[in-house]
Amino acid sequence: MAMRRFGLATALALSLAIGGGPVLAAPKPVLPAAAPESVGVSSERLAKLDAFMKDLVATGHLPGATTMLVRHGKVVSFETYGAKGFGGPPMAKDAIFRIYSQTKPVTGVAMMILFEEGRWRLDDPVTKYIPEFANLRVYKGVNPDGSFITDPSDRPPSMREIMNHTAGFAYGLNPDNPIDKAYVSTGVLSSKTGQEFVEKVAKLPLVGPPGKQWKYSVGVDIQGFIVEKLSGQSLPDFMQSRIFGPLKMKDTGFWLPAEKADRLADLYMWNGKEKKIIPAQGFMVLDITKPPVVASGGGGLVSTNADYARFAQMLLNGGELDGARILSPATVKLMASDHLDDVVLDDVEAPFSKATGKGFGLDFMVITDPARAGTLAGKGTYSWGGAAGTWFWIDPTNDLFFLGMIHVLGKDGDPALRNIDERTASLVYQALTNPEK
Repeated sequence: MAMRRFGLATALALSLAIGGGPVLAAPKPVLPAAAPESVGVSSERLAKLDAFMKDLVATGHLPGATTMLVRHGKVVSFETYGAKGFGGPPMAKDAIFRIYSQTKPVTGVAMMILFEEGRWRLDDPVTKYIPEFANLRVYKGVNPDGSFITDPSDRPPSMREIMNHTAGFAYGLNPDNPIDKAYVSTGVLSSKTGQEFVEKVAKLPLVGPPGKQWKYSVGVDIQGFIVEKLSGQSLPDFMQSRIFGPLKMKDTGFWLPAEKADRLADLYMWNGKEKKIIPAQGFMVLDITKPPVVASGGGGLVSTNADYARFAQMLLNGGELDGARILSPATVKLMASDHLDDVVLDDVEAPFSKATGKGFGLDFMVITDPARAGTLAGKGTYSWGGAAGTWFWIDPTNDLFFLGMIHVLGKDGDPALRNIDERTASLVYQALTNPEK
């Protein structure tokens, strides 16, 4: 559970001992550890989770993975499986992963730090901070020449709507959606400056009126731009000074220094034609060898299981960890509350409705009704994940969180990896023999 590599620390300690110098103390664990039974978890039943993950590796669906279960602030299980890449060195607890959209909750926390300082309000129009969005238009159709048919938007999106993906923006992920296609063809996410990014977004139509539908979007990248504008710092600098530094998340950032390159897990992607995972390629493989031109608040971070555990525990604690107060308990509760209106709950693109028991907060998905959601997780559990298969959930009712990290883009193409978050959740909760303890 050490945050730095055990082998390096041990070798250095031994060399100093042989040379007569002081022996270094063992590195501190990411969080205190506890025997499963001492926090209401069955070791015997938890073994089913290990067996599930080991089978994914043994059958070639994954080169490797890391998982962590924490209850009552104690690490119950922190496991590694397989290797960093097929034919590569063993997976390590300090392995670094591209966490893609698992960046979004971090950006949300950055936004809420500024919210607590009175810099913005949830129902402010976004134009108060990005005037370039003053004349947004709403998609109505496509002309024969390929140009868009649009109507003026009756109002600008609110800050709340850019945080719960109901603003009407798109992302470029749906090849059958003309707005998504335009996000790709105009290079929205490859903009060279934040200003260029917002100007490109402003020129494209909204998929629908603000507040009327849920559409996964560039809303969190917009949040990153707003953080920079309100704070006067770059997004990486703000996160380092206000989140990563205080929480001692020493391996989380928007790029990977050369001295850490050997810790990066190999990145793969699902190949539908060959029905297997292959080395990743294409626009999703961001260059993380140097600081980015524009830091993506929606998907640019790299991190480790151990680092993200400190972030998750901070949230579960109500905004504080080891004396570092990042947010107030009320602010964390606000983030993890459902912010969707009834009018958008039944949108066909989102799995959010009263019938499914799932809603959406401020950069988190939220379980509003566990029975309807078909989950053993407690009411109010909030979660998200990344494009390459990293995932987490935080369950305040049962005072636990779980983290999983794999490195496969398009993992849902493989039936064995599809819904790995829900499948591991069932395995975790069947081992929770003393819920709400």
